[in-house]
Amino acid sequence: MRRAVCAVLLAWVALAMPSRADTYPSRPITVIVPFAAGGPSDAMMRILAEHMKRTLGQPVLVENVTGAGGSIGVGRAVRSKPDGYTVSFGHLGTHVANGAVYRLGYDLVADLEPVVLLPSNPMIIVSKTNVPAKSLPELVAWLKSQPNPASAGTAGNGSGSHIAGLYFEQ
Repeated sequence: MRRAVCAVLLAWVALAMPSRADTYPSRPITVIVPFAAGGPSDAMMRILAEHMKRTLGQPVLVENVTGAGGSIGVGRAVRSKPDGYTVSFGHLGTHVANGAVYRLGYDLVADLEPVVLLPSNPMIIVSKTNVPAKSLPELVAWLKSQPNPASAGTAGNGSGSHIAGLYFEQ
């Protein structure tokens, strides 16, 4: 009988006490941008960080970790404590193509979870002024008429401009 009374008393005390769960976030959040400061991805994240700071009530720190096509920064985020206080920012090149182009020390699919799709930047095609094409159909026709293949400049293997160029080539 005494055990039953103690159990009821403990249950009553447990129910009577207000429960307290940690509120998220309770400390600053770090967003790793795998590009140099001042570029378009960095600028976009800094604008988003200001809004997040106001919304979440905590500082949002932007940390630029460059190198190896973004894989060093993404790898740093992958190896961080999985507590939601370090997140990775990137794009098709850093979070998709790098896994196809490079041997990484992490698995982009298994080690990362998409959180939000952010605005994207448009791609444009530019050429010298002496190229006679003034529209995309004219450019395609002109390229097909040339005896030698054209060359294109991109941001590097696996970058958005590289992948767009490969699609355009097809």
